Amino acid sequence: MENICTRCHQTVTPESCYCPHCGLPQIVYEGEGISGPALPEQWTHAVRDASMVDWKAAIRAAITLAVPAGLLCSTLSPVGILGLFWMGGAAAWAVLLYMRHQRPAWITIGAGARIGLVTGLMAAWLAFTISGGALFVQRYVLHQSSKIDHEWENRVAMSQEMAQEWASGVGSSDSARAQAMALRAQVQEWMMSPWGHAGIEAFGLAVNALFLLFFAAGGGAMGARILARRRRPEV
Repeated sequence: MENICTRCHQTVTPESCYCPHCGLPQIVYEGEGISGPALPEQWTHAVRDASMVDWKAAIRAAITLAVPAGLLCSTLSPVGILGLFWMGGAAAWAVLLYMRHQRPAWITIGAGARIGLVTGLMAAWLAFTISGGALFVQRYVLHQSSKIDHEWENRVAMSQEMAQEWASGVGSSDSARAQAMALRAQVQEWMMSPWGHAGIEAFGLAVNALFLLFFAAGGGAMGARILARRRRPEV
């Protein structure tokens, strides 16, 4: 009797533990009075533990990849936005590294995403710490506060010019334009204040960390997907 995979709807033979097309484990239901071939021991173990994670081994693999990923994703890294893609690749690599010594050599996509998320948390914390520490060293140790403030003033002025150009292109009454100018002046004053500058910088680092977590979870799921296709337990 042939079975149909619930994910890809392809034919699966009764003796197959996994779908040969998409890698989904094929679950067999057993009940009282139902006779049939015994469930293979490897199959039972795979279905029971495929979604479980040995966190001691997973954290070791995550740390191994999170350290270089955090360094490449910090503001000191020359790779820029490409660090996000490196984060996804590092998370997938962490899943593959974790599964090297696991039997059966298969893991669910959800478990892979969790390992990737842990890798991303470590890398994001490291990137946030390095970036914030670099700003502190530049301002208070290397005494580059005047340079930092001058660059920030240029950024604020540029953003205000862009906002003004956009507002001028939108038709509005004189009173509305006056209110918009007053609001821009208040925003500019806040941005030029020390707490405004610090808040915006911290917000930028936090947004970068959130993107790292998103790419890390996706990379971990991708690593699990690769394993589902390439490494399945023997029947």
